[in-house]
Amino acid sequence: MSLVNDIVYLYTILLVIYALLSWFPGGYDSAIGRFLRKICEPYLSLFDHLNLSLGPINFNIAFAIIVLQLAVQALSRIIIAIF
Repeated sequence: MSLVNDIVYLYTILLVIYALLSWFPGGYDSAIGRFLRKICEPYLSLFDHLNLSLGPINFNIAFAIIVLQLAVQALSRIIIAIF
């Protein structure tokens, strides 16, 4: 289970970096930005229909991170309960 937690932690960091790139013009066009788009956008596209925006600020990534963390915690509890 530790490996799963480590992978989710790393993915969460990548999601945060992806969100921070939106602050920089052309951030998504850099090599790191293109890499993060390939990694992050498939998961983030699951939350596109929610439209969690407040003015110019979009909270979809924050919500996606919360859902990811809750899912890992639930999975961890289920695995602990089974074994």
